[in-house]
Amino acid sequence: MPELRRGVRRGRAGLTPQNRQLDPPRLQNYVKTRATAAREGKRPRTRLETKRLKEKQEDNKVIVISEREDSDFLILERKKKGKKNLAVVAVEEKEEEEAKELGIMGDDSGGLSANKAVGQEEEGNTAPFPEKVQVGGSPVYKIERKLGKGGFGQVFVGRRVNGGTERAMGPGAMEVALKFEHRNSKGCNYGPPYEWQVYNTLGGSHGVPRVHYKGRQGDYYVMVMDMLGPSLWDVWNSSGQAMSSEMVACIAVESLSILEKMHSRGYVHGDVKPENFLLGQPGTAQEKKLFLVDLGLATKWRDSGSGQHVEYDQRPDMFRGTVRYASVHAHLGRTASRER
Repeated sequence: MPELRRGVRRGRAGLTPQNRQLDPPRLQNYVKTRATAAREGKRPRTRLETKRLKEKQEDNKVIVISEREDSDFLILERKKKGKKNLAVVAVEEKEEEEAKELGIMGDDSGGLSANKAVGQEEEGNTAPFPEKVQVGGSPVYKIERKLGKGGFGQVFVGRRVNGGTERAMGPGAMEVALKFEHRNSKGCNYGPPYEWQVYNTLGGSHGVPRVHYKGRQGDYYVMVMDMLGPSLWDVWNSSGQAMSSEMVACIAVESLSILEKMHSRGYVHGDVKPENFLLGQPGTAQEKKLFLVDLGLATKWRDSGSGQHVEYDQRPDMFRGTVRYASVHAHLGRTASRER
């Protein structure tokens, strides 16, 4: 019978003092001090407590230190390792209020419809609104009431002083919508608002209202547009937040058709939400037609000359749109496109 090998096998080094396993330390009795007991008493005992403790101990903390109503920007203070860095995040989200009047043109930024006296100074702007407006060869309009406030301007009702027709829409209408944007606002750094360029391309196409006149008067850039009716947000709230399945289907088909047409012209809206979909003026042939407004955040998804898709880019420190409705890609700061 083969003999069992004993001892250390050849070719293998014996256990050195470093390789030998040390005997476990003998258990001894220790006495906890009051300080140790107090520290252990503060330790989290549940997962929820552990999670809360980690959130408090995070190095990166973002705190909103400025959220003025008249600003399109939230200034965030970022704290990291004792240093403070300021990051400006462009957002259009503002506090929304229910419409005080039905059948008015929904504003282009969240359903605000509180009327204010003409000429009242807005926060951050020292120039009052004029009582009368005439721009770009337009008739003289008298400002009557405020329709709403958007991220890129404010909208008022303008009534024609002389002449005019009984038509509810068109350049000869008695009542029009006047959109004001201050020359020092974020969208007017290099002259007229960027939104003007978009309306020059898309104005009058399927589902986009037409701009009849535009120009500058005093400290404000002014657009003269057709009066429209309530927004889908207003309709939703006025109907007890309930809609028939037929109405929802019609809205879905029409809104997708408008977006498809806009995409075919090379633009993405960038701020699709119920507040920016408006019905036509009540009592007219357009009252059941849907319109998409507020083109201040619209961007090109393809180059006009080459037809190629714009280059992909991602800037996590910049956000464009409305926080509540924006896509995940928009929250990540990615370039807008039809899929994002």
